[in-house]
Amino acid sequence: MKQPCVYILASQKNDHAEGFTKRYRVHRLVYFEQLEDMEAAISREKQLKKWNRAWKLRLIEGQNPDWNELYETLI
Repeated sequence: MKQPCVYILASQKNDHAEGFTKRYRVHRLVYFEQLEDMEAAISREKQLKKWNRAWKLRLIEGQNPDWNELYETLI
C-alpha cells in the first residue's frame, strides 16, 4: 500500500535558487511528512508552498537539524 506524503529536497543546507531542483539535480531528502490520505497530502503540500523560506527552514531544522539525508531512514 502506498503512503501519501509531502517532502522537501535540497542539495545542501540552506540552498535556494529559482528552479533549483531541476537545474542542479537536487536529490537529498531533508524533510518529509506521512499523511492519512492523498487529500490530506495535497492540502498540506499547498499549505507548505505558501510558506515563506524562514518557516520552511524552521520546519526542516525541527525534524532534521543537521540536514542529513533521510532516504536511508525509509528503506
